[in-house]
Amino acid sequence: MCRMTTARTVTLIGKPGCHLCDDARAVVQEVAAEAGAAVVEQDITQDEELYRRYWEQIPVVLVDGEQHTFWRVDAERLRRALAA
Repeated sequence: MCRMTTARTVTLIGKPGCHLCDDARAVVQEVAAEAGAAVVEQDITQDEELYRRYWEQIPVVLVDGEQHTFWRVDAERLRRALAA
């Protein structure tokens, strides 16, 4: 039986000069590369809706458009989410 897999997308929402965003980026890039997932970054300072929604939580990580975590990214939890 052949199983079709769809590429996953991890979105990192943050802003420039955010040290937690830098830490999250390193984890997201490493785990996404292992899983073959795409990484998209969005800057809350460039998007009013993202700013209103997430400004107290950055960095925020979405997996396939659904909020996965915020502030700190746990590599193992993200691996499990991408494997599901």
